[in-house]
Amino acid sequence: MKDTKIETPVVSGTIELGVPVTDSPPDLVDALRNVHVFSDLPEDQLRWFAENVEELRFAPGEVLFRKGDPPDVMTIFLEGEMHAYWDDNVQDAIFIVRAGDPKTEVSGMLPFSRMTAFTATGRAATNVRLLRFPVRLFPEMMQRMPLLVQRLVSIMTDRVREMTTVDQQQDKLMALGKLSAGLAHELNNPAAAATRAANDLIATLADLRAADLRLCQHELTPEQEVEIRSFEDNAIEHTTSTALLNSLEQSDREELIASWLEEHRIDDAWKLSANLVEGGIGADDLENISEKLQPSAFTDLLGRINAQLAVAKLANEIKASTARISELVAAIKEYTYMDQASVQEIDIHKGLENTLLILKYKLRKKNIEVARDFAEDLPHIKAYGSELNQVWTNLIVNAVDAMSEGGRLKVRTRREPMDIMIEIRDNGSGIPEAVKSRIFEPFFTTKPVGEGTGLGLDTVTRIVRKHRGNIRFESKPGDTCFQVRLPVA
Repeated sequence: MKDTKIETPVVSGTIELGVPVTDSPPDLVDALRNVHVFSDLPEDQLRWFAENVEELRFAPGEVLFRKGDPPDVMTIFLEGEMHAYWDDNVQDAIFIVRAGDPKTEVSGMLPFSRMTAFTATGRAATNVRLLRFPVRLFPEMMQRMPLLVQRLVSIMTDRVREMTTVDQQQDKLMALGKLSAGLAHELNNPAAAATRAANDLIATLADLRAADLRLCQHELTPEQEVEIRSFEDNAIEHTTSTALLNSLEQSDREELIASWLEEHRIDDAWKLSANLVEGGIGADDLENISEKLQPSAFTDLLGRINAQLAVAKLANEIKASTARISELVAAIKEYTYMDQASVQEIDIHKGLENTLLILKYKLRKKNIEVARDFAEDLPHIKAYGSELNQVWTNLIVNAVDAMSEGGRLKVRTRREPMDIMIEIRDNGSGIPEAVKSRIFEPFFTTKPVGEGTGLGLDTVTRIVRKHRGNIRFESKPGDTCFQVRLPVA
């Protein structure tokens, strides 16, 4: 406190700082009449309430309560403004309490609230004057002031709704952040490969032009030109249409080609051998074409075919990289159902595959093996596609988080008489028996502070119910299975 003449007492409970003020009950009764929920209550009720409150004042910046503290008082703000923050290091207020605002002027613990701890830290933004009413007197208050209790319950309902919305928004932002980081990583690899191949392609095209000019300086007969064209066409076609050899076979063939080139005194044989092998060119092919050309023309032909094969190889790399980028973009569009109606016929398998593709970075990070067991006769259903993808995302992410390095995830679908069943199974640590009954509760989480909001499975449950389906789970160490059933009709 700035005023050194006032002694700051040590206050128990959730209040860290604050100066108690002694007013006579009539003064507090008048102050309470300026608070909306108290304004029209009988005089005797207000007097009893005023006799049982403690008045405190806070200077700007002082802490009213800290995150994790038990809520043991109801707080009535008479003057000033308070801001609440998720973290001491974060300066964006998640909610603001103002005196005179019917929605926020009564805060702290309210009747029938299940709050067990403050989820944020509250600090005075201005000079604050407030009243604290102890939770231990709630039973007597309910008997003496039933109309006030009704109003407080209404305030609590609105507060829970708003806080749930804030927490859900934070949960979505956290999920979006993780998704964006994974996508950035997935897109970076093919984008970098395409950029690298394009840069190499520019240099290789210059080599190709130089080799072409050298070969054109030779006086070739029409028959020789036909042989050269056939030789080059076969090599290019082989490069674009034939599967790659395994590393051992590739190495053996490169060694044979390099030996043949060295025997025929061709410079830089080791630079030519790899592309020639990938073009399907063997020693017999080289022997055949070399017999039909002058040695100098044959050397220049090898330079040109090597450049052509390198260009084709780089073009294929660019094609594969851009195709991967297009695949990821298409998966994102389908995952979010961008530019599509919210309710439509949904292919569950496609949604699962897109989700696995989006989460590939997370699976690869832990080296998770993914097994698919998809029913062939699974029908399409009418649903909110993007919301169902949220279900698969939350269940798969939870499964991955529960598994250690090298775990196994199994995704299974089955057609049942009236429903389709989707099963997400993992071999992780399992759900402890003590928390199984609370696993679907809002805000309940077994993850460390800051890593989960406890809304993932709550969101899953609400989406499944919205689709008139149901969700259940079975869990033991090494085997946890969530089953979602959605009606076909």
